[in-house]
Amino acid sequence: MDITTLIPAHLRSMRPYVPTPPARTGQIKLDANENLLPPSPRVLEAIATTPPNLYPDPDQNELREALSEFVGVPKELILAGAGGDEILDLVARLFLSAGDVALDTPPTFGVFKALADALNARYVPVQRHADFSLDVDAIERAVQANPGAKLLYVCNPNNPDGSITSEETLLRVLKLPLVVLLDEAYIEFSGQKSLAGWVMAHPNLIVLRTFSKLAGLAALRVGYGIFSPQIAPHVWKIKQYFTPNAYAQAAAVAALQDQPHMQAAARVIIGERNRMGEALSELGWIHPLPSYTNFLLCKVDGNAKEVHAYLAQRGILTRYFDREGLREYVRISVGRPEHTDELVRALKEM
Repeated sequence: MDITTLIPAHLRSMRPYVPTPPARTGQIKLDANENLLPPSPRVLEAIATTPPNLYPDPDQNELREALSEFVGVPKELILAGAGGDEILDLVARLFLSAGDVALDTPPTFGVFKALADALNARYVPVQRHADFSLDVDAIERAVQANPGAKLLYVCNPNNPDGSITSEETLLRVLKLPLVVLLDEAYIEFSGQKSLAGWVMAHPNLIVLRTFSKLAGLAALRVGYGIFSPQIAPHVWKIKQYFTPNAYAQAAAVAALQDQPHMQAAARVIIGERNRMGEALSELGWIHPLPSYTNFLLCKVDGNAKEVHAYLAQRGILTRYFDREGLREYVRISVGRPEHTDELVRALKEM
């Protein structure tokens, strides 16, 4: 007997999302949009003083109270998970069953498609404009063509190009008869206000935030969702009991208690993003797009895949996306100043 025949056919044929691998010793990791600055000393102290033999608080009380103060919404509307990925998984499982329609806005975060595929939902991509802005007319047509569509993914700022979507555009999207998952993983680098508070007025809105980027807690996996009062109680029904783990919860609370550290990190990263963009532009053949994130998507005159491979040979890891709309680009995360210097030096010598 071929035991794999017991696995649903859609999972046997599914192409999984492939995350970036860990860096080897000596490599400069600019491929995963991580924060390469050290976290707050309070975070390290909180981890060191957390007992490993006790379960974490399944209700996340201390963390959700701190988050409530941070984002300005009631604690009851917040749920934390093992990274933003767990929140995305919960939302997908809450709304999608086999055959249900999920709309996406590529080029964007590839996990959205993987989630729909895993649930055997019908994935309907609505391509962005050439400048990576949302094609709202096309989204509205897609909703009309797919009655009963349940979920729309919007990343703001968008990954991988770093652009932002205006509040006017998002208000138009929220008028559609489906749930809008707004991924704000990079909002702290944008200078824009989070729309977390909008869940009170828009029952079809879910806002996703993370500690992986600005707070520098990617290894601990802490993300959170802000849900409308109509949705929030139902998400808890399908969540694993003890996520995030105790270390992650303690670290996240400590990070929130050190706002000056996070604000300083944001200033450093934004400043280095601007410096890196200027240095790359001066090369004349690599063109960074305007970015409101901690990375730059760069259009290459020539073969972008070869640039990506060359940098890897030099020990500098970047991200290349071999898919529609992105084959002329390389995405480069913002690192430390010495990383930018080494990157520019390598490109000058290419």
